[in-house]
Amino acid sequence: MAGRFEGRTAIITGASRGIGLGIAQRLVADGARVVLTARKPEPLEEAVAALGGPDHARGVAGRVDDVDHQAEVVATAIEAFGSADLLVNNAGINPVAGGLLQLDLEAARKTVDVNCFAGISLVQQVHRGWMAEHGGAIVNVSSVAGLGPTPLIAMYGASKSMLNYITQELAVELGPNVRINAVLPAVVKTQFATLLYEGREEKVAEPYPLKRLGVPEDIAGVVAFLLSEDAGWMTGQLVTVDGGVTVGSAAI
Repeated sequence: MAGRFEGRTAIITGASRGIGLGIAQRLVADGARVVLTARKPEPLEEAVAALGGPDHARGVAGRVDDVDHQAEVVATAIEAFGSADLLVNNAGINPVAGGLLQLDLEAARKTVDVNCFAGISLVQQVHRGWMAEHGGAIVNVSSVAGLGPTPLIAMYGASKSMLNYITQELAVELGPNVRINAVLPAVVKTQFATLLYEGREEKVAEPYPLKRLGVPEDIAGVVAFLLSEDAGWMTGQLVTVDGGVTVGSAAI
């Protein structure tokens, strides 16, 4: 499928490592130019270099929930590569573990700001800046944690449930020229998810029919499909990518 995104530009948030970087690698391999965001400039610079340098990728460091940062990201895509055709809202945080009864409400508010409101705001900005006139495709990276109770990461799951609704609502508002879908991974082996599997990977993977946890490439391939014209009649969909764990099993 090399070249299917030739001439198109993708913005990917939270892309200096893990799932975000895996998505960036796949899109560049398929011909896209990419603009990456992350909080820390040094890992972002390393990611840009790994993707082939400034002819293929640019990095914009900043907080994803900062509207001025978002505006800079969209402007960078258009100024550097001439368009902002694709958006992947991948950045997310999980600052608190456990259930809701002892939840730190300030941490909960921050979780919703980053995992939900930042995505809405960035969609607004890229829509105004490019997609309203030229069309485009968007993928939100959600989680199977948003499908039902997950006491180990309850607030994170609640925020992803909200993101699922946001995806479906925006599909109605953005059509017909802009599509938006969400991908819902189960446990993927990244630094972000180590709380869920580190030191017990085999046990965690046991309920999965495919008997393994995910890797970033598993998610990247599905995201690339959802952004491509192969998914041209899909919008508002919540696509679970989970090694089969939600088929009659607990999600986490």
